[in-house]
Amino acid sequence: MKLLKRLTEACGTAGQEDEVREILKAELKGLCDKVSEDELGNVIGFKRGKAPAAKRKKIMLAGHMDEIGFIVNHVDDKGYLRILPLGGFDPRTLMAQKVYVMAKGRKKLPGLLNIAGKPIHIQSPEERKKELRVQDFYVDLALPKKEVDKLVELGDRIIWRRDFEKIGNCLSCKAMDDRVGIYLMVEALRKAKNPMHDVYAVGSVQEEVGCRGAHVSGYGIDPHIGIALDVTIAADTPGCEGHTTVSKLGEGIAIKIMDSHSISDPGLVKEFRALAKKNKIKHQLEILPRGGTDAGAMQRTRGAKRVITLSVPTRYVHSVNEMVDADDVQAGIDLLASYLKQ
Repeated sequence: MKLLKRLTEACGTAGQEDEVREILKAELKGLCDKVSEDELGNVIGFKRGKAPAAKRKKIMLAGHMDEIGFIVNHVDDKGYLRILPLGGFDPRTLMAQKVYVMAKGRKKLPGLLNIAGKPIHIQSPEERKKELRVQDFYVDLALPKKEVDKLVELGDRIIWRRDFEKIGNCLSCKAMDDRVGIYLMVEALRKAKNPMHDVYAVGSVQEEVGCRGAHVSGYGIDPHIGIALDVTIAADTPGCEGHTTVSKLGEGIAIKIMDSHSISDPGLVKEFRALAKKNKIKHQLEILPRGGTDAGAMQRTRGAKRVITLSVPTRYVHSVNEMVDADDVQAGIDLLASYLKQ
């Protein structure tokens, strides 16, 4: 899991996926015939299939490199940073968090994220009822205004500060969404070795702000089949009703039936289910009522495409403590590798 640790701890918000991109390019160079980068920043690894040229199909794998984060949009007269979100947040998860500010895109400045207003000890009853809003949060660098002005500029990105750790049979860190999808893609390629069809392994950019990278790379590749590799909600915790669970940790890789961005090709769903049963790979079915993956972007490029998503069940999605089960991750690697080899 050393690679997954490196991926999740790396910095990479939408539009600034540089650290993740370099890790992925290095991994793909040992697995692919060609590795390239397009103008938007997508990484594309090409592995030629062993089937005769006339029979080979183009299979596009897409895992997104970006994580949710923030962008600096104002520095006030005391040096506090005001921010805008890059991706979706539940403001309840933001209180008193540790962050890094990617100062001028390079230097990591440690800071604290908190909400503007009085401490709870001196709030009035009315103030305590105030609704939390993402736009009310700020970053404290604990530096004088003059120092902040030298180091920080508008547009600098802000990410969580969190370390990768193993908890029971689970793995937790920031940015499991979607570095675990990147990890699954790399390890499946490693295991498949010689795929039957041409494989385009894409580390996509800017998924959290609209699946932009997958749309661009999908248009250029024009695949026959698109497979998104992402996370999905595991609402298998206290307070969640049975029908809202979506997926469960430890029950295997999730084969998506639909989400709000795409409906998986029924033939591909059937094929992946059969393959999982044949190879005794633990799996579950997923229907996500809200949210989507790069599959939605691939489906709409240069004519309709057959797409599907393999999802890693994840607790506490879009928080600093995203958690996956190690066995579910391995099941995803095994299932994707089996598909690529056939």
